[in-house]
Amino acid sequence: MNTISRILKSSLFVALVLVLATGCKKLARPALGDYPADSNPPGGPLKFYTAFDGTTTNAQMNAVDSIRANFPSDNPLASIAGISGKAVQGDAAKFIKYSGVNDFPANASSFSISFWEKRNGIPNGNASFVFTIPSGNKQWGSYGFSMFLLFDWGTWTPTSSAIVKFYMVDDNCKCDTWITWEGGNKVPNVQDNNWHHMVLVYDATTSKMTLYVDGVANPNVGGWSGHGAEKINASNVQGLDLGGNRNIKDMGWGMNWDGGLDQFRLYGKALSAAEVTALYTGKQ
Repeated sequence: MNTISRILKSSLFVALVLVLATGCKKLARPALGDYPADSNPPGGPLKFYTAFDGTTTNAQMNAVDSIRANFPSDNPLASIAGISGKAVQGDAAKFIKYSGVNDFPANASSFSISFWEKRNGIPNGNASFVFTIPSGNKQWGSYGFSMFLLFDWGTWTPTSSAIVKFYMVDDNCKCDTWITWEGGNKVPNVQDNNWHHMVLVYDATTSKMTLYVDGVANPNVGGWSGHGAEKINASNVQGLDLGGNRNIKDMGWGMNWDGGLDQFRLYGKALSAAEVTALYTGKQ
């Protein structure tokens, strides 16, 4: 009887081992290569990105920053068809307001700013702000860290050129500069009511800024002679205004962006020409 009992116990033990072995085999973790790679892992070069692709009735959700789920405090702009998915229609009296730009200030020694814009005609002879990173440092006045397009006024045609100006500040040296494309270097064909891809790339190693339009580098390369790495004090950053500047009334000039805006990106690095081309061809 004891012998039979021992045999039964041994059989049960063997069966249990086999079941556990089979279960372990089914639960085995797949090789690391089986997992899809994140195109922008935590701490990656893309610091802020909004595609405006939301289709909900919540305007703030439709303009969320995808990097850190950074919702705007206000999005009064209408949703329109974009270069890819949805976009927003600018309003001369309104803009989208965010509380910050994630860790872009701490990682912007070199930087790139990429977006798609669509504008029909001139903005009544006024500078039209595409975006502003307002600063609490009053040394920088009402401009903050910003870019605007100043279109030629007068007799307008679809091929009229645009003056492009970028205002760049540095909290480390307590200095600032304007990088511009104007005079004989104005940018043609960017307000013809078609979507155009624009990228500003600042490279700290050369202190140069390249403007790309529809994947092509503008031959007129601006810069900040000998400046090197950009330094923005994050404690001075008061937010991000997309399609405007919250201090326009105080400035007494300029206007908020009143064209289409899509796929806005801030990178903490200088994008290569190939990377810019990939964004353009991918409608990103």
